[in-house]
Amino acid sequence: MHAQSSSRRILNALSVIFCGLTALYLIVGGAWLLAVRGSPYYLLTGIVLAVIAWLIWRRHPAAFLLYGLVLVGTAAWGLWESGPDLWALVARSGVLIIFGLWLLIVVSPSLVPPRGAAAGLLLGALVVWGGVLAYAAFNDPQTVNGTFSAQAAPAPTGGTDAADWPAYGRTPQGTRYSSLAQITPDNVKNLKLAWTFHTGDMKGPNDPVEITNEVTPLKIGDMLYLCSPHQILFALDAQTGQLKWKFDPQLKADPSFQHVTCRGVAYADLSAKRGDTTGAAAPGLCTRRIFLPVDDGHLYALDAQTGQRCRDFADNGDLDLQTNQPVTTAGMYEPTSPPVVTSKVIVVAGSVEDNFSTREPSGVIRGFDVSTGALLWVFDTGAQDPNAMPGAGQHYTWNSPNSWAPAAYDPKLDMVYLPMGVETPDIWGGNRTPLMERYASGMLALHASTGKLAWFYQTTHHDLWDMDQPAQPTLADITGKDGVAIPVVYAPAKTGNLYVLDRRTGMPVVPAPERPVPQGAAPGDHVSPTQPFSALTYRPTKNLTGADMWGATMYDQLICRVMFHQLRYDGIYTPPSLQGTLVFPGNLGMFEWGGIAVDTDRQIAIANPIALPFVSRLIPRGPGNPMEPVAGAKGSGTEAGVQPQYGVPYGVTLNPFMSPLGLPCKQPAWGYISAIDLKTNRIIWKKRIGTTRDSSPVPLPFKMGMPMLGGPIVTAGGVAFIGATADNYLRAYDVNNGKELWHARLPAGGQATPMTYSVNGRQFVVIAAGGHGSFGTKLGDSVVAYALPNQ
Repeated sequence: MHAQSSSRRILNALSVIFCGLTALYLIVGGAWLLAVRGSPYYLLTGIVLAVIAWLIWRRHPAAFLLYGLVLVGTAAWGLWESGPDLWALVARSGVLIIFGLWLLIVVSPSLVPPRGAAAGLLLGALVVWGGVLAYAAFNDPQTVNGTFSAQAAPAPTGGTDAADWPAYGRTPQGTRYSSLAQITPDNVKNLKLAWTFHTGDMKGPNDPVEITNEVTPLKIGDMLYLCSPHQILFALDAQTGQLKWKFDPQLKADPSFQHVTCRGVAYADLSAKRGDTTGAAAPGLCTRRIFLPVDDGHLYALDAQTGQRCRDFADNGDLDLQTNQPVTTAGMYEPTSPPVVTSKVIVVAGSVEDNFSTREPSGVIRGFDVSTGALLWVFDTGAQDPNAMPGAGQHYTWNSPNSWAPAAYDPKLDMVYLPMGVETPDIWGGNRTPLMERYASGMLALHASTGKLAWFYQTTHHDLWDMDQPAQPTLADITGKDGVAIPVVYAPAKTGNLYVLDRRTGMPVVPAPERPVPQGAAPGDHVSPTQPFSALTYRPTKNLTGADMWGATMYDQLICRVMFHQLRYDGIYTPPSLQGTLVFPGNLGMFEWGGIAVDTDRQIAIANPIALPFVSRLIPRGPGNPMEPVAGAKGSGTEAGVQPQYGVPYGVTLNPFMSPLGLPCKQPAWGYISAIDLKTNRIIWKKRIGTTRDSSPVPLPFKMGMPMLGGPIVTAGGVAFIGATADNYLRAYDVNNGKELWHARLPAGGQATPMTYSVNGRQFVVIAAGGHGSFGTKLGDSVVAYALPNQ
């Protein structure tokens, strides 16, 4: 009896300590939050919990009554702030519910007098919370549950074109749409692993943080072509995944490289141009060739059949893209995306190092002869005459805006569409000239054969947030209200806007009016008074508030709320500041290089927007932060953290807005899969995608909606496929309603866009599963293929 009494006293003491410490934390943190104009809930709850701790210590049953009222009050407050959003409510209630159960089950039997009605109130409050959470689990306010009208899947299309995936986006138009229809919503659940290929290319000791496996393979005939992070090119048998040949450009990476990645290669068939219908050209004179961009600023042309260099292209198959660049340091200019290839021209652009200095390579766009590699034209985005060819001893414009994401091409118009970035440094614009901003952060259309300007549409004026156009644009012909087809280009932006432009003229087809945006740039800079806001958009419908802050528990949620109120945030386009600015949509963007997929037959788009805020904080020059770099200074090897921005008055820190526990401070969802009816420009369905399986200390697959890097594809069978999420899965969705139909566990992160093709009538789905260094997913070297079992 004495031992039992002693253990009860210990349990009661533990309860008092826990409740008291929680009360102290909430009182101190709540007072701090209130001082920065935040919610009073935490301070008030802390005071009440202090009283409850005293009552438990006194073994008074009123503790139950008061704690039940805390639970009921928290439920009312949580629903008022966030509605029936499960994960928003769990953050507010989890600790309180667990402690309430502890009080009811462990502590109450030891109280004298008996618990009675007070304990009944506590039990009732817990039951109320159970009902609230159960309702929220099935009524997600962030979900859109529309449905497209049912449409029978078309019969599988025959022919080489349907069986292949000959360009990065399957077509030069970047649709990521396949007319294959063997895999359907009814049978996709039967997909099985068909083969796995290991590249053997893994992160090395001299690699930067940002090493990624982002490749989308090409399939031409019976061959599959893909590149690994160090730009090693592999040719595989498309049916078995067996290696046919490989080419290693011997990239010498350095920790200062901002990227070590290869999103894909390009293919050209010159047989018609050369009058060769067999493809059996003389050795080294490649008729069918693969173009491989390499991060040290080179482009290789290789025989698609043998992997040998095309000796009739440039210097024995090696085109030096560093020619006439003002800076030729390896890694400062990186062609990370595949070029556009027409019947005459290879259009090449590239990435430059973000936020390093004002003395960086040019973002010049160039057209080279597809047969010989001879320079045909230039478009130097920072030059007075962008088409002026450089003379002897001349170089292109320092730091001119670049195009790093894949471009698209319209063969009928002979126009190439390039998503444009901004002059670096990205987060400071006080030194920029109108000339340098003329073609920055927007969609650029050039005549592919000549490089002459067709049109330019700017999506972010005086960009201070790195809100460049981050994705391959998608070209489609969409039926207008009068029934006439309109040739448009879809330009997904980091802001979440989808700009829909007439691809002949650049005029908006979907309205994008200019609207006022927050002002008040840091000293020496300015902010554009307005920005264009597309009517077709995934951008947030309201500004973030303290109620949108999140945490795994109420403890880190409180800290996130304090952090939020200490930052400058006036909504989208809040300018960078010394105080620290909350950037939402964040620098990572709501859309990234994965783009969208468009079923051109049904005029449906599949999109995967993300919602992850960032924080930027300008760092004034001073001790430890010089204006100019020291001799031999190199890049940081990442786009996050401290960025020097040499040559302008401020450096900058760029980081996701995270809690002390390393979780996003904005409540989930952080990622969605969604579909748009392109005939009406309405979002028909939108669902959370991705779980915490590979992001939490305990591998629990909570479906919160995870951040992503990579894009979707869509098929005529009515199935969309996507990897991309921060958990290691490839998923299939019903295009009509967004229902998840199938998923497969990947051996590493799937931060790549999948592709599909067929061999002998059997449809395969392939994705690179090698992870992403700075995204934090598991690294690997796998390329995996799935197919229906052989009949």
